[in-house]
Amino acid sequence: MFETIFSILVTIAFIWLFIKVIGFLLKATWGLAKIVATILLILALPALILCFVFAGGALLLIPLALVAGAFGLVKLLVK
Repeated sequence: MFETIFSILVTIAFIWLFIKVIGFLLKATWGLAKIVATILLILALPALILCFVFAGGALLLIPLALVAGAFGLVKLLVK
């Protein structure tokens, strides 16, 4: 009788401990994921800004080239 009650209590204690460990692992994983995401953001943000600058610069060059070409054509014809 005592062994059965003791085994039930030990089983309940281990199940409770298992649930607590799972909760701790989830918290630790979430914290580690936030740290890794922060580091990746710090490392990738300058590269992202450079890509936006170069892509925006390339898109900006097309209208500037058209305006410069039109200005050159007008200057050539007005002479």
